[in-house]
Amino acid sequence: MSLHLTPEAVEEAAMKLYVQALKALPPDIKQGFARLSRDERDETARSVLGTMITNIKVAEDTDNLLCQDTGIPIYNVLIGRHVQFDGAELKAAIQRGCTRATREHPLRSSVVHPITRKNEHTSCGAGVPVIHVDFTEREDVVEIEMVPKGSGSENNSFLRMAIPAEGLAAVKRFVVDSVIAAGGKTCPPTIVGVGVGGTSDLCVHLAKKAATRLLGSHCDDPEGAKLERELSQAVNLLGVGPQGLGGDGTAFAVHVEIAATHITMNPVAVNMQCHSARRARATFTPQGVHYGY
Repeated sequence: MSLHLTPEAVEEAAMKLYVQALKALPPDIKQGFARLSRDERDETARSVLGTMITNIKVAEDTDNLLCQDTGIPIYNVLIGRHVQFDGAELKAAIQRGCTRATREHPLRSSVVHPITRKNEHTSCGAGVPVIHVDFTEREDVVEIEMVPKGSGSENNSFLRMAIPAEGLAAVKRFVVDSVIAAGGKTCPPTIVGVGVGGTSDLCVHLAKKAATRLLGSHCDDPEGAKLERELSQAVNLLGVGPQGLGGDGTAFAVHVEIAATHITMNPVAVNMQCHSARRARATFTPQGVHYGY
């Protein structure tokens, strides 16, 4: 039985996912907090981590937002084989769901016109919500992931068009320098996403993909996975610490995604998630829809 994705189902999912992402932190991030808190040696840093953990529990217990910044809404759509859908209607349905989430709950709309700064109070605008569509070989499945990307982390995004002669050392140095430059502005502990290769725009996209990946996952490329391990260790030796106040726990992890690139260039990009690394996911199959992370 093939899956037919209706606009009504997509709209409802887009609405529910935005609210879920803003109010419930994924289990892997909570586990990351527990690990950092257990291993932290600095007394002030342990206290800051404890306050963050308490904030998460209070938000969830009282059905409130984890952070007042509702972010730029991003929807990542993964479509399997033998799925029937109307692409234009899918996009419109996501926009309607995003608007409903903002107006019905209500949520603060953080989205404005870039020149006039006018806020339509829908969390939508030109090019927003950001919608990425990709495809999978899996049969009869559609996944919609929602990521609200806050400005504290997004403002600390970096790109460098390195050249091959500079070697891997230039990539590592750029990542470390970016984390130092961001300091406490990203509300660490962060997930540091690193993109290596591709074109300038693809590289930045890869960095964001890496930043929003499941904690505990690894780059599919062996060299990328090795770079993740080395950078994770290096970043947590910087002493930035939770909220930039010092300590061991600067980042939950450094994640790397790679793409092939041109023989005369080697782009590297950094995009970060704050400690409230929010996301939610809906999985559609012929049997129904399942919500998770």
